[in-house]
Amino acid sequence: MTTKILISRRSIQLLRVMISGIFLVAGFNHLVHVEKTAQRIEQSNLTSIAHLFGVLQWLVIASGKVMIVAGFLFLIGYKTKWAAIVLMAVLIPITLTIQVGQITTLGPLFKNIAILGGLLFFIMNDINKPLK
Repeated sequence: MTTKILISRRSIQLLRVMISGIFLVAGFNHLVHVEKTAQRIEQSNLTSIAHLFGVLQWLVIASGKVMIVAGFLFLIGYKTKWAAIVLMAVLIPITLTIQVGQITTLGPLFKNIAILGGLLFFIMNDINKPLK
């Protein structure tokens, strides 16, 4: 049995815009505050995860660029599914290294889990099909 779910096109656009904002801001901050961000990673209990991928400063710069590019593509709705996959691939190691590795409160961890849920919505649903 197939169930039809009605979703407002405007709500999908708003969700996409709201999710993209955090990546655009974080990406900009990564590029402007490379050393500060690298130090935060270095202070994490799980810094070894980040070190597996290379020099922290280069990781910060690369992740900043990726977040800005994929965040912008996500914002404008171009290749939304692929942009969401890329953003998720960046967010997971950040969540493990920073939120789990420096856990003092659960708020930031669950913020990232909520963002991951939003990204999963766009990965799992073909939003380019006409809504009924």
